[in-house]
Parts: sequence; structure tokens; C-alpha cells
Amino acid sequence: MKNKLTTEQASDYNNLEKMSTNELLTNMNAEDKTVPYALEKAVPSIEKLVDVIYDKMKAGGRLFYIGAGTSGRLGVLDASECPPTYGVSDDWVIGLIAGGDFALRKAVENAEDDTDLAWNDLKKYNINQNDVLVGIAASGTTPYVIGGVEKAKANNIITGCVTCNQDSPLSLKVDYPIELVVGPEFVTGSTRMKAGTAQKLALNMISTTVMIKLGRVKGNKMVNMQLSNKKLVNRGVKMIVDELNIDEKLAKKLLIEYKSVKDTLDFYKSTYVK
Repeated sequence: MKNKLTTEQASDYNNLEKMSTNELLTNMNAEDKTVPYALEKAVPSIEKLVDVIYDKMKAGGRLFYIGAGTSGRLGVLDASECPPTYGVSDDWVIGLIAGGDFALRKAVENAEDDTDLAWNDLKKYNINQNDVLVGIAASGTTPYVIGGVEKAKANNIITGCVTCNQDSPLSLKVDYPIELVVGPEFVTGSTRMKAGTAQKLALNMISTTVMIKLGRVKGNKMVNMQLSNKKLVNRGVKMIVDELNIDEKLAKKLLIEYKSVKDTLDFYKSTYVK
């Protein structure tokens, strides 16, 4: 099937350097408004991937993201925010970028062109059949990502992807493809724009839904969040006060002692609520 590289098509706008500041901002915003519609169309595909990730993680498996450039950075970002937000171990959702952590700040030449590199990176974490691997690539053609999912599938590991082209080589390799076709970028080929926004939204949806299903949220509250700063401690205290209708000082004392909102609520209810 022919690959339609919409991410590489010419922008619908031209002579950008001649636009006023207001015109540039207004036109970029107009393009960005189209992104949620691409996500809406992809919800059924996202749902399928989320359900299989949930099943694997509920049984003790892990979620891996691999990508290069902006895509890789977005995967690392999503993975790194799961422990503080949901109180999970930092080896439960793992994001890997071509070229390693150095590539988060600076480009690593040719790293994304190495088809063996991703599997070598994944083997360091002993990836296995209990896990799920999601490749992230706006174009759907990145060798680092394609090589990684190919090796994973050969080892009976479930694979998915988040890409912004239809029927890309990456989509055709994985078990659960997610295709967010947002069309040409405002600056031709600059997939850090609409494509990156779409990928970020999809990753938010995937990890948040999985964590909710795994019981890491109560009601609409992050009851398992890490109390890593004053703002989060204060947020936790407010959650406890609102839930238990107790004095703020007592709520803070219990929170500091039990170290999470969930454990504090469980202790108080088991001890004082009959």
C-alpha cells in the first residue's frame, strides 16, 4: 500500500516571512485547532492499545516507548511523569530515545538511522513477552523505531505505534497502530508542531487511562502522587480535608506520616469511620 507522507507535504501557507506577528500566530493557531479532530477519529485505535497495555500491566508487565527526536522526547516525557503523578515505580513506564539521554537536549547524529540500536537499548531493560512496546514516529519511517518493533515482534512482544501518516511502514509493522493524520505542517515538515501536539495528546490519553484503570486515581484525584514539593503536599492536604472533613493540621500530620493521600485515607477510614 502506497505511503502518503502527509507530514512532508508542502504547507498550506506560503511567504511566512512576509506575515505579521499576528498573522503568524493566528494561522498557527488555526492549524492547531485541527489536531483534536485527528485524535477524535483515532479514539477506537487508542482504546484497543490502552486495553492491551492495561491487561499486561495489571499482570505485572511494563510499558515501553521508543522514538527519535521530538517523538522520542515526548515518550520520555510521558514516562517520566508517571511516577510523580501516580506514585508508580520509575521502571514501570520507560521511555527511550535514539542516542540516549544526551539526545534529550542535543541531536545525536545518525542515531535514528540505526535499525539495531533500539533493540540493544530495550535489551538493557530485559524487555519480554509480559511487556508492551509503543513506537513513536511522526513520519512512521524512522529506522530506529521500525527496527525496535520488528525485533520486539520477533520475540512475541505486543507492539503499538503513534504516527501521523496513514499506512506508514511503522503502522504496517505493529499490532496496534494509532494514526493521527493532522496534515501538512505550518512550516513544511516541522513535525514538532501539529504532529508533536497530536502525539503528546495521544500519549497523555494512553498513560492516564491506563493509570486510572489500574486504580491510581480515586474519583478525579491523584491520590498516589509523590509529595515531592510544598505545592503537592498542600494539594494532598486539601484532598484529605475535602474527603474526610477533618482539621487541616490533622490532615497534614497524617499525610506526612503515611506519605500518600490514598494511604492516609485508608488509615483514617479503617480506624475512625465505622
